[in-house]
Amino acid sequence: MSEKRNVPSYVRFGIAGLSGMGATLFVQPLDLLKTRMQLSGEGGNQRDHKSSLHALRTIVRQEGVLGLYSGLTANLFRQATYTTCRMGIYQVTLDSLKKYGYQENLPTQIVAGLVGGFAAAFVATPSDVALVRMTADGRLPAYERRNYKNIFDALRRIALEEGRKGVFAGLQPTILRAMVANTAQLVSYSQAKQILLSNGYFGDNIKCHFVSSLFSGLVYATTTCPLDVAKTRMQYMQTTTGDVMYNNIGDALAKTVQKEGVTALWKGFGPLYTRCAPHTVLLLIFSEQLTSLYSHHIVDNN
Repeated sequence: MSEKRNVPSYVRFGIAGLSGMGATLFVQPLDLLKTRMQLSGEGGNQRDHKSSLHALRTIVRQEGVLGLYSGLTANLFRQATYTTCRMGIYQVTLDSLKKYGYQENLPTQIVAGLVGGFAAAFVATPSDVALVRMTADGRLPAYERRNYKNIFDALRRIALEEGRKGVFAGLQPTILRAMVANTAQLVSYSQAKQILLSNGYFGDNIKCHFVSSLFSGLVYATTTCPLDVAKTRMQYMQTTTGDVMYNNIGDALAKTVQKEGVTALWKGFGPLYTRCAPHTVLLLIFSEQLTSLYSHHIVDNN
């Protein structure tokens, strides 16, 4: 992450949230495709998609171009909570460890990534549940759709209809995924950036940030895809009947492998990486640039 100093913690949190929301405006259609593909094949649904391209064509034909932006309010709200917490806490944790005499190296970066991901998962799980359901609603027959109006309507109805169990559906895989994802993304970015800078390939500029982000996106997508599949399926399932399809993350992973094979754990990897790569690039470049602007125009002028 950025090496700029004297940036207050509250500014770091604000920059993280703004960066995540800005990146999401560009990748929302890819997020929707990822969700639809991860649910494909579940329960023998005949309406499912054969490939990401097939999914794209079907969604545009049946739901229109705007259908690709279903759940945008939920995604923006999720970024405002999840990304704000995970990136903000990551940097604050690093700063705190350095104050106690620890160097910023791989072990401290991993600790900061795990702490940030764990905390962010608790804050963001309700919006994550709403996001999965809103982006997947169009795959259902009209009479089965939940038809949430927006993120706030979704959260209200989930709380009223399903209670705490529904609001925090998939909390276990969400926490595990968030810890792995935050560590994989931010630590791989920091390590790649350090290698590029120490070997003189780049200066600390946007080219360095771009290359580091591309590598980070690949690591992020590869390590988190199985957990993302389990999380998506657990958050999508109906919880009002009392009989749930998956009892926990192990059960979700085992049933997916049993019914659809091991490769099903990487369903949606194409759209996931296609989404992760630009989102990671935009997220981290926005973060670096906003931090630099704040340091230059605010800190340096005081």
